[in-house]
Order: sequence, then structure tokens, then C-alpha cells
Amino acid sequence: MLSQDYVFPRTVESALALLKEYGGKAIIIAGGTDLVLLEARKKETSAVLVDISHIPDLCGIREEEGWIVLGANVTHSEAAFSPLIRQKALALAIASGKVGGRQIRNIATVAGNIVAGHPAGDAAVALTALGATCVIRSPDGARRELGMPEMYAGLHVSAVDCHAELLTHIRIPAQGPGEGSSYQRMEQRKALSLPMLCVGARVAMNGKKIKSARIAIAPVGPRPQRATEAEDFLAGKTASPNVFAKAAALADKHAAFRTSAVRGSSEFRHAVLPVFVVRALEEAVARAAGA
Repeated sequence: MLSQDYVFPRTVESALALLKEYGGKAIIIAGGTDLVLLEARKKETSAVLVDISHIPDLCGIREEEGWIVLGANVTHSEAAFSPLIRQKALALAIASGKVGGRQIRNIATVAGNIVAGHPAGDAAVALTALGATCVIRSPDGARRELGMPEMYAGLHVSAVDCHAELLTHIRIPAQGPGEGSSYQRMEQRKALSLPMLCVGARVAMNGKKIKSARIAIAPVGPRPQRATEAEDFLAGKTASPNVFAKAAALADKHAAFRTSAVRGSSEFRHAVLPVFVVRALEEAVARAAGA
């Protein structure tokens, strides 16, 4: 590793003060599973690593005024097994359980999955479908919240400058009665593989009618993409196989896949995307009904 110093602040304020002190020469690290590789490949070099893993305020998962709040230190394993997330944001638990292998999930953080800027990060896709927002703080005292699509400034480029800002918390609207979510992933094998395609869905139901729906698909560009036309179509419709199939076709209509040696051809993924959208909607609706 090329960094010269490694520091452990104990508060958010002290972490932000270090970023300000080093003026762009320091960088935030939590799990470090992406950052360590970038430094080893000389794609990221910083004089100081500011390790936030010892900051109590950034640990833990809680429910607060209708929101599920995850600190920046919450790992994928914690998210995958959290009773609160499994009850009220299940898509995230499923997605986090599919990241890497067990050792990676025990170290890598949900926040890191977002800040790394991967266009098909499992947790990031699920969080997009769930309507999550991220809380970001700066050394000058500024605080802002960004929705998931806005967290991406480009391919593998985060809207958060980890040399000058800190993502402190992720906020997810807690699912209530009549709501359900799902996460679907197509992969070449069951572990340690990049997703060829992933779909997240969240629905709110009024009996058998869909009040609202959110669908996120990836990788179709620099960020997880909302299938907004499909979402608008679903609103007010009675849940049925025919309705799901039409929504899936609308989602595929706006999916700009490219042919990839790792993820498969554009034609292949266009063929299977509607199947995964239907699966996600069916599962989310079933869970909303308590199945």
C-alpha cells in the first residue's frame, strides 16, 4: 500500500477535521475491500488513510421515525442478517448476502458499495429500488442528502469525494403493511462473480391493486437505472401475470445493455431482463401480501 499514515478518528467531527487538515491528500476508508485494491494498482494514492471503523456513531442499524438508518460502518453481513432489515427492507438483506464471499461480506460495508461507484453493486441496486438516500457531511459543516441515482457522477465515479467528504448514514423508508420488496441477480456462478444482470423491486399494495412500484435495473450504464415508465404503468393496476409482463417489456425498452465478455451479449440480456423483472414483481407482491 502506498499510503504513509493510517489514522483512527473516534468521532465524525475529527474525521472531517483530518480531511480538511490534509487538503485532499487523505482519504476515507471503512472496510477497504475496494480501496486497498485501487491503491495496489496505483489507481488511488493518498498520503493518509482515515479509518472510520472506530467511530461509534457510524455503527449499527436502527429504526427512526419511519426510516431504517444504517451507519457507514455497517457491513454486508450485518445487513444480510439484521432482523430489522429482513423485516422492513428485505431486498437489501438479499442483495448484501450475494456480495463476494463470506470473508468479504464480513469486512466490506454497504456504504462502500455505493461510494465505489460500481454500476451494478448489489446493495446499491437494492437501495435504489427501496428509495434510499445517503447523508453526506463536509468539513465546513455542510450536510446534504442524495438519492441513490444522484450518488453516481459517472462510471465508477461517486458523487461523494472521499478526500473531502464523508458518507455518514444511509436512510431507507421502512416498509409497512401492504409493502414488499425483492432482489434478483443473474450470475455465472454462485459466489465471487460480477452480476450479469440484477433487478430490485419494491411495491405498495391496496388489496390486489398496486398503489406504487419502484424498479431498479443494472448494469445498464454508469448507475442503477429506475424503470420509471414501467413504474408509472403499474400504478393503480391490479396485480396479474399480464400486467407484470407488460411492465417488464417497458423496463426492457429503456435498458441500454452493451455486449460484455464478462456479463454476456446485449441480445442475451435483453432476452432475460423481462423474466427477472417479472420474478421481482411477483416476489415483491407476494411479500406485500404476507406470503
